[in-house]
Amino acid sequence: MHYVKVKGILSAHNNMNIYRGCTHGCIYCDSRSKCYQMNHEFTDIEVKENAIELLELELSKKRKKIMVSTGAMTDPYLHLEKKLEHTRKALQIIYKYGHGVTLQTKSDLILRDLELIKKINNQTRSVIQMTLTTADDNLCRILEPNVCVTSRRVEVLKTFAVEGIETIVWLCPFIPLLNDTLENLKKLLDYCLEAKVSSIICFGIGLTLREGNREYFYQMLDIHFPGLKNYYIKTYQNSYEINSLNHIALYEYFKNFCLKNNIEYDISKIFKNLKKLEPFKSYRQLSLF
Repeated sequence: MHYVKVKGILSAHNNMNIYRGCTHGCIYCDSRSKCYQMNHEFTDIEVKENAIELLELELSKKRKKIMVSTGAMTDPYLHLEKKLEHTRKALQIIYKYGHGVTLQTKSDLILRDLELIKKINNQTRSVIQMTLTTADDNLCRILEPNVCVTSRRVEVLKTFAVEGIETIVWLCPFIPLLNDTLENLKKLLDYCLEAKVSSIICFGIGLTLREGNREYFYQMLDIHFPGLKNYYIKTYQNSYEINSLNHIALYEYFKNFCLKNNIEYDISKIFKNLKKLEPFKSYRQLSLF
C-alpha cells in the first residue's frame, strides 16, 4: 500500500476510484492490462489520500443531484478498506449532500455499510452491482481466490433486495473449457432469479485478454490447469475477444431466460438507467403477475 495525492476524484461521468490496484487475485482481471498505465505492482494498492476531501469539495458544488459510481476499475471493498474505511467515508459524503450511488463489488464487506446505503436509497437512490462468474464455489476459489465465493455473493444480493435496494449482476467472464457450460449458465441465472435482481449485464459468453492481463492469466492457467494455455494459444492466438465455442447458443439461452423472467438485459438501457436518480422500472416491477 502506498499513498498519492490526486487533482480530482470524479470523472466527467461521475465515476470514481478511491483505490488503484487490487488484492482479490482474480486470474482474468482486465485491470492488469498495460493500457491502463499502472506504474506500480498491481497488488501494491495505491490509496488516493485526499480523495475524501476532493469528493466533498466536488459534490458540494453540484447544483443538480447525481449518481456517483464506483468499482468499475477497482473494487471499493478491497481488504484494506476494512481498516481505512475510505469507501465508507465517501458514502457518508454522498449522503450528506443528497446524491445517489452505485457500487460495484465482489466483496461481502459491503454489508458493513448496509445501513448507510439504505439511508442513501431512502433519500435518493442506491444500486448494488456484483459479479457472478461460476456457480461452483470450488472453481470460484481458484478463479477469484481472495474474495468471497459466489454463494456468499448471492446471499449479499438477497440481503439488499430484502431492503428494497436495486441489485444488478455482471455475468462474466465465461472462460472456455472452465465455466462456459449450459449447466453453469443455468445455475447462475437461477441465482439471479432467486436474488430478485433487476438487471443482468452480459457482454457475451467469453472473456477478454490483452497485454498485461493475458500473461498473468496464462501463468495462473499453468498453475491450476496445466496444458490449457496451449489450447488458448492455438485457438485464439493474441485475440482480444475470447469467445466460447458455444457462445451463440449460450447467449441465446441467456436472452430468452431474461425475457421470460422479466429481467432487463439490454446493456445500453441498464447503463443509461444507472445515471438516473429515479428507481429503475424493471420488467419485474411493471408486471402484475
